[in-house]
Amino acid sequence: MPSPARVLVIDDDDTIRTAVVTALGAEGFAVHGLPDGADLVDTLRSFVPDLVVLDWMLPGASGIRLAGVIRTSSDTGVVMLTARDEVDDRLRGFSEGVDDYVVKPFAVAELIARVTAVLRRRGRIPSVIEVGDLVVDPEAARITRAGVPLDLTATEFRLLGFLAESRGRTVSKTQILTQVWGYDDYDPNLVEVHLSALRRKMERSGPRLIHTVRGLGYRMSA
Repeated sequence: MPSPARVLVIDDDDTIRTAVVTALGAEGFAVHGLPDGADLVDTLRSFVPDLVVLDWMLPGASGIRLAGVIRTSSDTGVVMLTARDEVDDRLRGFSEGVDDYVVKPFAVAELIARVTAVLRRRGRIPSVIEVGDLVVDPEAARITRAGVPLDLTATEFRLLGFLAESRGRTVSKTQILTQVWGYDDYDPNLVEVHLSALRRKMERSGPRLIHTVRGLGYRMSA
């Protein structure tokens, strides 16, 4: 069995850092937390993370400066936690090698999904996802149910892929809108319409896998 992916979490807020470390650990990742970047270089050598979750606003060196340090000595992935959502800020981060952003305040489920997606793109965790008899292969752009390919639209493919990555966790309509459509200000009914169509296609080949969690959102589980 391959070793679990290693994630380093750097955030000076003890509550946020503890919550993120605990949640990622519960997902099976090997996790280490730091309150700032003072020990970053030593930790990159000793812990050798596959990905760093990095707060932008840190005491001492800022997250964006630390992203540059990471990139000069390591090829690890970087997911930035930030309250800065301006395009110029994002472009600056990407220029320093940031792979993705999560804007504060955030849901832990969204952060886990983004961390998982970056690690999957980097080949650190398997790209194929299985939920019961559902098999999602993002690299081959192929989804099957009980061995039968599902004929999905591009939006349905992204939607099902996100739900599969978040399997076992409840995700809200806002999280789905952000991940699948890229914005959180669409009519939430958009999610219901696409989920209804997706369920009809999936349930031709087996029992329901996408469950409604009343008042909270949706959860995929076998």
